[in-house]
Amino acid sequence: MTETAGTVQNGFVLRMSVPATGELGELGPRLGVKLAEQLGVTGPAASKVGEAITELTRAIDPSGTKDVSFEFHKQGAELRIEARQGDAARTTTLALSA
Repeated sequence: MTETAGTVQNGFVLRMSVPATGELGELGPRLGVKLAEQLGVTGPAASKVGEAITELTRAIDPSGTKDVSFEFHKQGAELRIEARQGDAARTTTLALSA
């Protein structure tokens, strides 16, 4: 992984962009759950990451017509998810421990 602005020691930054709706739009929440599982989060706590991505997508693009970019920042026991579309942005932070 290359070092980028905003990178933290003992953490990571993951960026992805997906359509707000449709078949490919479902990748965002599913990837979020898989990411949480890779970080050691299981069960309902992991599904909260997918739910958060769905909520952020709806908040930032209610029409569901454009791509939404996500950044996942893990620091310690928290995962911050940033959703962005043009100048619009929304952020949520989730605890990774049960």
